[in-house]
Amino acid sequence: MRVFVTGASGWIGSAAVDELIAAGHEVTGLARSSASAEALRAKGAHVLRGDLDDLDALRTGADAAAAVLHLANKHDFTDPAVSNSAERTAVQAFGAALAGSGRPFLLAAGVAGLTEGRPATEVDPSPFHGPDSPRGGAENLALEFVERGVHTVSLRFAPTVHGAGDHGFVAHLTAIARRKGVAGYPGDGTNRWSAVHRSDAARLVVASLAKAPAGTLVHAVAEEGVPTRTIAEAIGRAHDLPVRSIAREEVAGHFGWIGAFFGMDLSASSSRTRELLGWTPTGPTLVEDIDAGGYPG
Repeated sequence: MRVFVTGASGWIGSAAVDELIAAGHEVTGLARSSASAEALRAKGAHVLRGDLDDLDALRTGADAAAAVLHLANKHDFTDPAVSNSAERTAVQAFGAALAGSGRPFLLAAGVAGLTEGRPATEVDPSPFHGPDSPRGGAENLALEFVERGVHTVSLRFAPTVHGAGDHGFVAHLTAIARRKGVAGYPGDGTNRWSAVHRSDAARLVVASLAKAPAGTLVHAVAEEGVPTRTIAEAIGRAHDLPVRSIAREEVAGHFGWIGAFFGMDLSASSSRTRELLGWTPTGPTLVEDIDAGGYPG
């Protein structure tokens, strides 16, 4: 089918585009820059120029597609209100364009903040509603579209989608460790982050497009929870740095904006996703990627 992809040149999106094309889909990717456009054309994808603020481009892409895969996000953690507003507005535009069509709408979400004290599962609803909530409450908004004839599927990604070339959270933690000369972890380091390799996440996207029923929440999670102390120890080994605990009251000052995330327990299960979609992660673990030099900092 013809699939319109936002974030098509991004970390997860570029891998998903490869998997979509390999599966025989025709892909049109949204591209902000000439470099992104050329990279997409080199893969064999079509290009639509625009960004998340260009609602006309979003509607044009959706109108011409049999399915929409929304993976773009501004990810401005220093000013989350901007990211949240852009995400909600984009999802509203897609909902209006796809209403009554029965066409698939897959959007990126996360496992952060779903539960406390236990791993999040696919039956846990997001507590985030409304434009002022994280991601602008986009997951719950998109799920409302099911009643309007949209085949919504929420792709909840682990906080770290890792692999060589990753420039996300673990890359940022590595840069902080190198700059400060110590690989730190919050408190006793027992809070955990779920993780998934980029290649496994991309395969899950394609499987979700093919098999996930409307209203499904799928978890792109390979490792249920890697202790933050274990992550710090791997960073320390990779860069020959000492490893130490950062007192809870010092986490924000030591890690900056990412401290709020690194101090959270973001564990999650994917057992229902694996059973539903026949998905089995096969990529390296997070620690294996760090040990292999995937995060030069």
